Amino acid sequence: MIMAARRRASTAARRRASTAVAAALLLGGCTPGDHRGQGGDPSGRPPSAPSPSTSADPLADCPASGVRIRSTGGDAAMGLRALGLELVNCGDRPYQLNGYPVLHVFDDQHEPVLLRVVNGGKEITSGFDQPPRQITLAPDERATAVVLWRNLVTDSTVVATNGEYLTVAPAAGQPGEEVDPDGPIDLGNTGRIGVSAWKKADPATPVPDRPAPPPVPSAVPSSVSPPDSRR
Repeated sequence: MIMAARRRASTAARRRASTAVAAALLLGGCTPGDHRGQGGDPSGRPPSAPSPSTSADPLADCPASGVRIRSTGGDAAMGLRALGLELVNCGDRPYQLNGYPVLHVFDDQHEPVLLRVVNGGKEITSGFDQPPRQITLAPDERATAVVLWRNLVTDSTVVATNGEYLTVAPAAGQPGEEVDPDGPIDLGNTGRIGVSAWKKADPATPVPDRPAPPPVPSAVPSSVSPPDSRR
């Protein structure tokens, strides 16, 4: 019994030694191509850079202009469109405004749409013709404006114009930002779009995730306007 146990222990020891030798031989025979991609191998493909995490600090994503512009949703009734705009001072210093937003409309191919931008809404509807005033926005304060147009076709020989993209700048000569038009900018064949002057928002009103739609224009839309296609 004792001799048998010793023979079994000796056999197990030899097997362990053989396994270790075989592993050493396999590793010694590896070529650089066999472990390509492992750490320390200069011929391996470099690892992908980690994706940057989104900062919780809104100022970290603030443009160099110090302001951010977004749309606040649209309102449509019998061919009359109203799209709200909001400008937020996301910088760390006061920001001054005195005038109208500068609009550029583009089609689905990102080509500029030829149209006339009307400061105020008198050629489109009433209630948005307040003249611009000098306003100063402290950090985190907001200003609002409204974009107005009609989906109106009065001449069947003129092709209706549709825009898909909208950029808005705080003033002339300043960089614009692309904003969500909340649907097509369906100008019919009017060839024009209106915009109200910047107005300081009530500082007591908190900034919501999805601001309320713009105010409904006070004028009754024209009876020749086509049915609202957005409904």
